[in-house]
Amino acid sequence: MMMKVVIATHNKDKLKELKKGLSNLDIELLDLSSFPDIGEIIEDGETLKENAFIKAREVHKLTGLPAIADDTGLEVDALGGKPGVYTARFAGENCSYLDNVNKMLKVMKNIEDSNRSAIFKTIMAFVDDKTELFSIGEVKGMIASEKKGLGGFGYDSIFYVVEEGKTFAEMTIEKKNIISHRGMAIKNLMPVLTSYIKSSNINKETA
Repeated sequence: MMMKVVIATHNKDKLKELKKGLSNLDIELLDLSSFPDIGEIIEDGETLKENAFIKAREVHKLTGLPAIADDTGLEVDALGGKPGVYTARFAGENCSYLDNVNKMLKVMKNIEDSNRSAIFKTIMAFVDDKTELFSIGEVKGMIASEKKGLGGFGYDSIFYVVEEGKTFAEMTIEKKNIISHRGMAIKNLMPVLTSYIKSSNINKETA
C-alpha cells in the first residue's frame, strides 16, 4: 500500500511547486484541502528550520499521517541577511506578494548593483511517527531594480539569477524547479526520503 504524505501548506503556489517536485516519489501526496479543519499554523520559530518542523509536526499530529513542510527565507546582504524568517511578512502581517516586492524595491532603491546580492534559502522537513528528516536548498542571486517576468510568485519578479540572465518570474516552472532554492531542497531530500520509504516498506513486508 502506497504511503500517504500530507504537504503542510495552505499556499497554493508553493503547493504546485512541491507537488511537481515530489511527483517522482512512490507516495500519494495529499494537501490541506483534504483537512479543512486545519487552519493557519503559527510559525514562531527563530530559524527557517524551526518553522519548517513546526508546520510538519503540527500537521502530522493533527492528521496522523507523515507530513512534509518547508520554510523559505530571502537573505539580502545589504539588509544584513533580512528579511529571513520574516520574508513572507516583510511588508507587515497579511501583506500581499506585491506589497513585499514593492517594499523590497523601495528599501533597495539607492543600493548599487554591486551590493544587491541575495540568497534564497529553503529548509524542507519530513515528520512521521518514527523519524524526522530535513534538507537545505539555496540559490544565489541579486535583487533586481525593477520587476521582470509574469510567472512565479512571492519575490520571483525581482530575484535575478545571474547565471541564467533572468528573474525566477521569467522562467518556466520546470526550469525554476531545477535551479531554485525549493527545487534544490526537494532534490536534496529525495535520496534520504526515498531510502526511508523503501526501508519502511521492507519492514512492513517482513513484519
